[in-house]
Amino acid sequence: MTSTTATPDAIPADSLHRSSGAKSRAVWEGAIYWVLWLCAGVSVLTTLGIVVVLMVESLQFFREVSLVEFLTASEWSPLFRDKHFGIQPLFCGTLLVTGGAILIAAPIGLGTAIYLSEYASPAVRETVKPLLEVLAGIPSVVYGVVAVTTVSPIIKAWFHTDSIYSAASASIVVGFMILPMIVSLSEDVLRSVPGALREAAYALGATKFDVTVKVIVPAALSGIVASVLLAVSRAIGETMAVTLAAGAQPNRTLNPLEAVQTMTAYIVQVSSGDTPSGTPEYRAIFAVGLTLFISTMALNVLAQWIINRMREQYE
Repeated sequence: MTSTTATPDAIPADSLHRSSGAKSRAVWEGAIYWVLWLCAGVSVLTTLGIVVVLMVESLQFFREVSLVEFLTASEWSPLFRDKHFGIQPLFCGTLLVTGGAILIAAPIGLGTAIYLSEYASPAVRETVKPLLEVLAGIPSVVYGVVAVTTVSPIIKAWFHTDSIYSAASASIVVGFMILPMIVSLSEDVLRSVPGALREAAYALGATKFDVTVKVIVPAALSGIVASVLLAVSRAIGETMAVTLAAGAQPNRTLNPLEAVQTMTAYIVQVSSGDTPSGTPEYRAIFAVGLTLFISTMALNVLAQWIINRMREQYE
């Protein structure tokens, strides 16, 4: 009786090839995993680094300026001889410009999204939507130049204002800047509503307007609200257009025809000037930046809460 022993020479060549291919794929998948992990880690560490810098510099600022004065004082003049560090004028200017921009962009954006989603033909939709999204690619400084050379003179002529700078001018250009965001996100949300809801409403004799207003928009309301809140965050953080159009005058007012200064505009003013580092007026940009960061983060958290709270589940 003879015994046979399997040797490497007895393994088929195709089995060796499959084994080698599996090992290569495993190595490749492992490399992809670690590259993606590294990308995520860089993103998280960058965010944490920004927060740490803002916190450290802001704490040094608040050692010299009380938090109570920063939040409650009504005058902001850190670059003058008589220094005041009340953020209310900057916050008021930011609120005025952002509120005006949303008043312009929200109704126009939602109306455009409803038209593209429910009424426009595919050819019109494929033509108009890319054209609107081109607005998002225009540099913000271009919007600022348009505001100074076109919008501001019109406002000055119509309302006989003293200054060419105004919060209204900044609100108009920022409103058109955030318009593509509202249109694009809202249109995607409206088109994602299941067609069965439309068909059921039509089967009951509803008109197209009834279906749109009473079925489609309520079903997509969470996404629409979230798109508007994200646009608010974008408007709060806008810098160059606001700096050129609204002026650089900290002004605690709710009159849109007056010149104001936003939080981002102040950061630009100090960062590009001759303010010596280490001084309270220089460190004030970090305190203002921290306030800006907290404001936008709160809006993003609110948008996410609304999405989770109002989300409709369809099967």
